[in-house]
Amino acid sequence: MSEAAAADYPRPPELDAVFHCSEIRRDDDRILYYGISDVDERELVRRVWPAFREAGYEVQVVTTDSGLDVIVARPYADGLDGVPWVNVGLFVATVATTLLVGATAWYYVPFSTIQENPLSVLQAWPFTAAVLGVLLTHELGHYALGRYHGVDVSLPYVIPFILPFGTMGAIIRMRGQMPDREALFDIGVAGPLAGLAATIVVTVVGLLLGPFTVPQSVLGGGGQVIVFNNPPLLDLIAAALNQPTGYTDPTKTAHPVVMGAWVGMFFTVLNLLPVGQLDGGHIVRAMVGRRQETVAAFVPTALFGIAAYLYFVRDLGLNESVGLWAFWGLFSAFIAYRGPAEPIDDTALGPKRIAVGVFTFALGLLCFMLVPIQVTTI
Repeated sequence: MSEAAAADYPRPPELDAVFHCSEIRRDDDRILYYGISDVDERELVRRVWPAFREAGYEVQVVTTDSGLDVIVARPYADGLDGVPWVNVGLFVATVATTLLVGATAWYYVPFSTIQENPLSVLQAWPFTAAVLGVLLTHELGHYALGRYHGVDVSLPYVIPFILPFGTMGAIIRMRGQMPDREALFDIGVAGPLAGLAATIVVTVVGLLLGPFTVPQSVLGGGGQVIVFNNPPLLDLIAAALNQPTGYTDPTKTAHPVVMGAWVGMFFTVLNLLPVGQLDGGHIVRAMVGRRQETVAAFVPTALFGIAAYLYFVRDLGLNESVGLWAFWGLFSAFIAYRGPAEPIDDTALGPKRIAVGVFTFALGLLCFMLVPIQVTTI
């Protein structure tokens, strides 16, 4: 590449101080710097990131098969670039699946009725609003703090699914480097705290709506039903409001909006597992540094231990909760290898953020259920 052409690309002195650049190429909006680094990948990013970011670029480092190091610089995305059609499409699909599941599972609308009149699923709009309200508030907490700290984060992606809730949750993508532990902590903790605030509101609304009437056609069916046990936080809110969460009258059950709150609490527990790219992994990484890897190593063992306890000691057999914790034991072992985001500045957090982190995990424990789901015969 000619000197004139090379002058069109950012080449800060911090780069030349630790990187012997042999070639610069453009690949669409990315700029690729080929060469040999004098330092390891993490140190290279730490050295060059501030200068590239000041020039409007995010950077990452990869290694080619030939042994060359490649610094990949791409423009930092500050705000939306056009309509996020993928996010919109997934949101619309998740509205449809939560309405369908909510109508059939929680509002007891027969599927034959939905086939005759598809608009009958709109009866479940309070359930859909509760579930998506909690999930989107959680993810928008991450998004807001990501933008505040100048980290390139996407809008939320909600994931449509079928049973039992109509969704598998929501995620955002963090595409930029994490500047420091404070940013990592703030982004990680904002989701659970925002989501739990929304969950508490949804719980209060659901409990105040009072009982929901179960159709006689459902009661006369007999057979097996899925029971969702209460987390302690739900019981505490119900006690504070002097509202029941269950009824001796078989024709009455908790309002479906309460089920939306249950979803928020359950997803909070899973998100706060201190492994990998989960919120808990980011929070613990920011709080204790690289010792997070030691904490994460115990998580799969703990989850397998819960499954074994329920199976052997509680004698529950291969019920739904045993399978749930065993699955998350496997899943947490898988994602632990990827690890949390690595901050460029690894300076320790102050005591205020540590206290907020401890408080967040305490709230998470109030959402934990040893046996969240079980099937019982009626």
